[in-house]
Amino acid sequence: MSGSETHTGSVEPILFERIGRHIALVTLNRPAARNAINLAMTLRIEELVRLIEADPELRVAILAAADGKAFCAGADLTEVAAGDGLLLRTADGGFAGFVYAQRKKPWIAAVHGFALGGGLELSLACDMIVAADNTIFGLPEPKRGLVAGAGGMFRLPRAIPRAIALEMLTTGASIDAHRAYALGLVNRVVDEAARIKEAIAIAEQVAANAPSSVRESLALGRIAAERREDELRQLSAAASDRVLALEDSREGPRAFVEKRPPVWRN
Repeated sequence: MSGSETHTGSVEPILFERIGRHIALVTLNRPAARNAINLAMTLRIEELVRLIEADPELRVAILAAADGKAFCAGADLTEVAAGDGLLLRTADGGFAGFVYAQRKKPWIAAVHGFALGGGLELSLACDMIVAADNTIFGLPEPKRGLVAGAGGMFRLPRAIPRAIALEMLTTGASIDAHRAYALGLVNRVVDEAARIKEAIAIAEQVAANAPSSVRESLALGRIAAERREDELRQLSAAASDRVLALEDSREGPRAFVEKRPPVWRN
């Protein structure tokens, strides 16, 4: 990918690239282990989340996985069986250093193959999902005497109809990409080879917009289903006031009138 700084070709379990100036691409890179999360991946993902949040040039991030049978099979059961399962979560980020991490910037999951257990929970922790047409989503934890404790038990019922979510949570049944799209779980379904390209296309649209507008809209949109309308109206008004106080709220209309791309400062 042109203009990227990358560890591509290395054996590191997590790859990081910059796509142009404003897009970060984080790639799970243990395809032989179905990209199952181990300790090294957990620590690196948490580090990259903090890096992306702190970098004023980066406006949106993509979470993808190396080609293979799975986006992510969840926790590395070898480490869980050895008693190291608790090491696969961090105090700030939860599982994989990611699912509960505080992130003000939007993340897009680009998934393929099996997105099971923690793999689905990583996807649910993102703001948008692009799925390859061979993707299988599921939370099989009950089949192994476990629960989807990295957000799956409460995020899945928020993302799809309650009855379907409860069926998946209690039976361990899975759904394919097209069913997930019909239920509103994913934004796009594409050929496997196009999944990252499609995620980048969405990311480019996000990155072209005013960062302050995206940040405020995302923050309110994330909690919209959980708050009362009167509270949301107050939060919306406060967000509008913050945005209108910034130069970008004048630059956008000015650029539109002058028929040129806006130059965002906030």
